Amino acid sequence: MRYFLPDGEGAVSMTSSSMNGRVIAVTGGARGIGREIARQLAVAGARVAIGDVDGAAARATADELGRAGGSVEGLELDVTDTESFASFLAAVEDHWGPIDVLVNNAGVMWVGRFDEEPESATARQIAVNLHGVIRGVRLAAPAMRERGRGQIVTVASAASKVAPPGESTYAATKHGVLGYLTGVREELHGSGVHISVIMPGVVDTALAAGTATGAAKLLTPADVAKSVVAVIRRPRFEVTIPRYVGPLARLVTVFPQFARDFAIRRMVPDQVRSTDKSARSAYESRAVTDDDGGTSSGRNGI
Repeated sequence: MRYFLPDGEGAVSMTSSSMNGRVIAVTGGARGIGREIARQLAVAGARVAIGDVDGAAARATADELGRAGGSVEGLELDVTDTESFASFLAAVEDHWGPIDVLVNNAGVMWVGRFDEEPESATARQIAVNLHGVIRGVRLAAPAMRERGRGQIVTVASAASKVAPPGESTYAATKHGVLGYLTGVREELHGSGVHISVIMPGVVDTALAAGTATGAAKLLTPADVAKSVVAVIRRPRFEVTIPRYVGPLARLVTVFPQFARDFAIRRMVPDQVRSTDKSARSAYESRAVTDDDGGTSSGRNGI
């Protein structure tokens, strides 16, 4: 079930807190966090296009959300391929007009000792988590800048601020995302285009299966989606979930190294020691390694 409005109809100023009529594209939207982001945005009145490398799942999710009364479209999208990403954005604009908000949500994660990580898993995480975000910004932001309005929201991770043992490459991609968006934000200053980064702790999705939460509670996709909706209504650059993670991470940096190490080791889980690898095998073979022929890049939301 698909719902469309004529091109450009219902355009909404990005200075308004209303979601009604906004055109919002969500990557990795078929399942998990991405699906819940799409659901909450549709309920709020936005026109939502979800892109996912599993096109059939994206269309099924769109149909389900559409039957609940949302204006949702599901499309195939591989965030690791420039032509696929450009085609996705063009298809959304053809249906609904200019994209008001791009939500970069697609992400994958391998967990384990750094010296046991398969080369394919390293490459996949960099391609989806980091280059996928760069590609989305590069394709969407120039048109937003030309119009003088727009927003790009990226669902990153608390791993943008810390680096849990067992998630070294994943953390490297999320540190890279934060660094990249910090620079882009300065380049877009005064253009009317807002950049936002959502950094949640461990979320109850397939991506985090078998991992530990450390000192923080386990989050739900609804927790993250709520923050995405809020930051679209009222743009901010950095949003951490739980909220105290951001100030705490900044505070720890002023400690001497030995005190910093002690604090981090108390708060951040050691995923090498605590992760149940058997609980992650199905996800990792499907989404991160080459066991499925490399067809699942960007399938799962963070």
